[in-house]
Amino acid sequence: MELAIPDQAGTPLTQPQPTYTDADFTISDSTRVRLADSVPANTRRAYTRQWRDFTAWCAANGGRVPLLATAQTFTDYVTYLADAGYAPGSIEQAMGAIRSCHTAAGHEGQPHGRAALKVLRQHRRHLAENGQRHQKEAPPVTIPVLRAMVDACPQNTVAGIRDRLVLVLGLALMGRRSELVALTRADVTQTDDGLEVAFRTSKTDKNSVGEIIAVPRGDYPLTDPVDAWLAWTRLLDEAGHHDGRLLRRLYVHDTIGRSIGGDAINEIVRSCAIRAGVPRAQEYTAHSLRAGGATVAYAARVPVSIIAKHGRWSPTSPVLLRYIRAVDRWRDNAMRGVGL
Repeated sequence: MELAIPDQAGTPLTQPQPTYTDADFTISDSTRVRLADSVPANTRRAYTRQWRDFTAWCAANGGRVPLLATAQTFTDYVTYLADAGYAPGSIEQAMGAIRSCHTAAGHEGQPHGRAALKVLRQHRRHLAENGQRHQKEAPPVTIPVLRAMVDACPQNTVAGIRDRLVLVLGLALMGRRSELVALTRADVTQTDDGLEVAFRTSKTDKNSVGEIIAVPRGDYPLTDPVDAWLAWTRLLDEAGHHDGRLLRRLYVHDTIGRSIGGDAINEIVRSCAIRAGVPRAQEYTAHSLRAGGATVAYAARVPVSIIAKHGRWSPTSPVLLRYIRAVDRWRDNAMRGVGL
């Protein structure tokens, strides 16, 4: 069979129909690696764990087929997770992982999830009716809390100087923990007005275009980002770490070692909150810095569009809007000033 393909003048040109071979539907090992690496490492780890749990459940429940899974299997698995008491956010992640694995295997849009979504909505409603919160959120670090936490960081120790920078820079950048641990010394530059911090990539920067975030000097000495950065980089220079990761782990005798991990950022924030004696100290995480930065900026009447750009959110991010609503419910309250 021949195909009629018009030329630029519109005259049909006859071309033989292509004959495909297996090579046309095969990707190289290099392509496979690049496709796998296109997914952030944290997401890959989470999805791998979720897929492993799903396949184990399928095997233990009548030898169900995990790939290509039926809508019934998918829905029953969501019901299993709900019955086991998983949070809606965790169930959503599991659903996303299963569907992502199907997409990667060439089954776009599978398994069908309409019934599974109904089960998830019922689970959310059940939790709400029984007085349970859908999702536990780390409390935001406000300015008074930040000052208390920084005051609890002894500035005559290496750990105290590093932890101060984690707290101050994390809030000022509205940084994700993955972004903070990825920062190198070359990414931060001092200017007359403060610091310029280069993010080479981020969760919302799918094409890794990169962005520079300006961090102005602070008004309170211990929470001044420039002073905190200078104090820590002086220690790095003394230890011979003139390049490489900015934030680093510490070994015995305050020896500065290799790059720090995201879990360690969580632990630094939580331990500082505990030492400072702030309410709900055990609930503080690295995300408290990101949430706190957005919260205090909006409370200071910074426009949402500027907050979104500074914190590398989508302007319509539901997470960012939650922080804003938390401020609005008090700042723009209907009962404020009515004379109660």
